[in-house]
Amino acid sequence: MKVLVVGLGVSGIACIKGLNKLGAKIYAYDESSREKLQDRIVELKGINVEYFFGEDEIDNINLGELDYAIKSPGIKYEVPIIQKLIKNNIEVISDVEAAYRVTKAQIVSVTGTNGKTTTTSLIGEIIKESGRNCKVTGNIGYGMFEDAVNSEEEDILVAEVSSFQLAGTHRYKPHISVITNITSDHLDFHHTLENYMEAKLKNLVNLDENDYAVLNYEDEIIKKFSDNIKGRKIFFSSERILDEGIFVENNQLIYKSSLRKEVIINVNDIFIPGKHNLENAMAAAGAALALGIEGRVISKVLKEFKGVEHRLEYVGEFNKVKFYNDSKGTNPDSSIKAIEGIDKPIILIAGGYDKQASFDDFIKSFNNKVKALILLGQTAEKIEGCARKYKFNNIYKVNTMDEAVKKSFELAVEGDNVLLSPACASWGMYPNYEVRGRDFKERVNYYGGNSTKN
Repeated sequence: MKVLVVGLGVSGIACIKGLNKLGAKIYAYDESSREKLQDRIVELKGINVEYFFGEDEIDNINLGELDYAIKSPGIKYEVPIIQKLIKNNIEVISDVEAAYRVTKAQIVSVTGTNGKTTTTSLIGEIIKESGRNCKVTGNIGYGMFEDAVNSEEEDILVAEVSSFQLAGTHRYKPHISVITNITSDHLDFHHTLENYMEAKLKNLVNLDENDYAVLNYEDEIIKKFSDNIKGRKIFFSSERILDEGIFVENNQLIYKSSLRKEVIINVNDIFIPGKHNLENAMAAAGAALALGIEGRVISKVLKEFKGVEHRLEYVGEFNKVKFYNDSKGTNPDSSIKAIEGIDKPIILIAGGYDKQASFDDFIKSFNNKVKALILLGQTAEKIEGCARKYKFNNIYKVNTMDEAVKKSFELAVEGDNVLLSPACASWGMYPNYEVRGRDFKERVNYYGGNSTKN
């Protein structure tokens, strides 16, 4: 096979390594210069790759030789290289689609606007506890394609997949598809909510009667689409008792099917807090049950799982003020769930890259819990305007994370909770939300360490 990898990010590097193991002829393109990407090229030393850099070199690529192209998730379809591939009838797919095509391992595919990282991590931990082999991959790992190439048939790939990746799928058919929820997000990439919804629902469209769909009963978009699903459905609900599915009854997490009714765990024994994490636990339990894993194994993991980095992560307590890192809150709905999961009073740090989201519901969720709002990034003025529209005026604008954390220490008094939950992506200030979250934690520990010495 002759394959063009577009983008030399994490997934692109993983694709090149996987393609090399498969013996493919590899071409690679990135819009940046060779000099800027030298570290990544060094990482691929020993692999025969024909590189092309910058728009000036697009015409040097012999498109007639290509069988297909694998596009890095964040690259938009409007960019010149992708448009040229499409016009020349070269199939452009995502690393998720490519991974599916090369593996015989079972795939548990987790998507959703919010909760997918925690749900993916939980499923991975439950499978490991059951004694089976699995790789946690996709957005949460290194690169799904390389993991797929290196997997055996008896392995399970537990993949967190984004709307960017799903948009580039055609034949993708996981054995178990999990969708946590669908709310408006990434409209800067997809342009319309309909396009975004269509991408997310690609996690389901190719399922057959041997596959499973684990679905949030309370999400209207998912529920409406569910009649089109050919796979076996396991619904979960945090709001009501279901005739079949996963739900809460008398404070017990219950699984009920036509054959049995089983108590999984007392809700109070789930370690990670908040209604959104209850729903994540339900989604993970549904996937585990579809894999035939016993309830006692699921229960053990739910009691012990401490959560994931950057998702309502407890950073520490200084002068009786608690600090939480929710850098994974990259859209308003995710940050709403974070606010719901933290006790008042909250000093909230928010703002970042503008994904064309509305912040009305985000501000409404403050509900007398948020006492002060510290804003930074591209969306600072937009969020400020929305907050003042709803008569929330205790607002401080800063330019950097250092200033934001310093201001939070100035404002906080005993009993307060400082929460970083930006409701926005990190781009423009940071390469990703992980770097943003670690920056926050470092500065909290720096100022916190100094404050406790005084």
